Amino acid sequence: MQKKYNRVFCSFLIIANMMISLAAAIAQDKSIDRAVSEHIAEITEIRHNIHQNPELGNREFKTSKLVADHLTKLGLEVTTGIAHTGVLGILKGGKPGPVVAVRADMDALPVTEQSDLPYKSTVRTTYLGKEVGVMHACGHDIHTSALLGVASVMTSIKDEIPGTIKFIFQPAEEGVPRGEDGGASMMVREGVLDDPRPSAIFGLHTDPAYNVGQINYAIGPAMAAVDRFRIIIKGKQAHGAAPEKSIDPVVTASHVVVALQTIRSRNLSPIQPSVITVGVIRGGERFNIIPEQVMLEGTVRTYTQAVREEIQKRMREVTDGITRSAGATFEMNYSSGGMAVINNKDLVMNTLPIMKKVLGIDNVIETPPQMTGEDFSVYANIIPGFFYWLGVNNPEYPSGSLHNPTYRADDSSLEVGMRLMSNILLDYLKRNKE
Repeated sequence: MQKKYNRVFCSFLIIANMMISLAAAIAQDKSIDRAVSEHIAEITEIRHNIHQNPELGNREFKTSKLVADHLTKLGLEVTTGIAHTGVLGILKGGKPGPVVAVRADMDALPVTEQSDLPYKSTVRTTYLGKEVGVMHACGHDIHTSALLGVASVMTSIKDEIPGTIKFIFQPAEEGVPRGEDGGASMMVREGVLDDPRPSAIFGLHTDPAYNVGQINYAIGPAMAAVDRFRIIIKGKQAHGAAPEKSIDPVVTASHVVVALQTIRSRNLSPIQPSVITVGVIRGGERFNIIPEQVMLEGTVRTYTQAVREEIQKRMREVTDGITRSAGATFEMNYSSGGMAVINNKDLVMNTLPIMKKVLGIDNVIETPPQMTGEDFSVYANIIPGFFYWLGVNNPEYPSGSLHNPTYRADDSSLEVGMRLMSNILLDYLKRNKE
């Protein structure tokens, strides 16, 4: 009888503890919701400010100051000047526990905005010797402001946080100016993951293909490695009416552009993802002059090192063969950029329950890998990482695609981004506090 009583009493204690834990979780969720409601107006205003004042990579001076000032006001430990304009904020919770990191990028693109937003960008600058518009055409204004919102939310409940959160605000994700260093690799070299070392890192990216309230993700391979190439084809200049006196680099370059596509279709397995894109063809000054040289510039996207190396080798072989047959010569510069983003499987699977709880099962959508690139990969190749996509489209005001003048992220995505990431970070720290 005593043993039966003990078993019943133990069962009661277990159930009681479960109920207490559940009640605490629900209460904590409500605390996050209240904090999001309290800060969303300020964060929306910050987003408008950042969007209206975009800055290119390694030039995020105003954005960096805005970020540092906000984190300082919250009482975080703040370090500035990392990788030129990067900012690190450290929030120590009221209870002992692990360290987790979360990252946002701050730079904009040389794109002239086409929208009717009252806070649209009219900023112009010089890029590669040309006057261009500047725009947050990839949603980094959402990334930065949403993470500032998460910092505000987590600070308001810091007594309940079992551990430490590192808020990483990174410059130059879109690439550094020619001849400069920067981005995630420089952030890491300058110690952003050190002292203390996080056990995991999270990040998000806007996705105009999905509506506000939805997110999508991939398990394992998520985004491709990004390489860049430049090919200069040198021929012999002549009058346009006397092509026989020339070695025509325009025609030669045209053959090279077409032939490069056969690498993907004929030299690689069709089940191995890859992309070779020529994005720039530049040469000539006048309609009736065959120029001396033509420049090609583009990008290669891959998921494995073997495919990456094979493409580079075949590009040189193809270009060499075509230019020699035309009597021309070439110079090729091939630079390997960021690695592929590979989401840590365990981290993804352990995070999905809280994501589905916050947004609803139907709004958390698994998708195939994409061929776009992200230097979040630098962090995720050092510690376990999970990078997901945040829906930002409002069907009433449809957005253009990423890197497009008509790209338009809806303000309401900020609330979703803040609430989801805050819950993810708190859930991770609680699950790993032992």
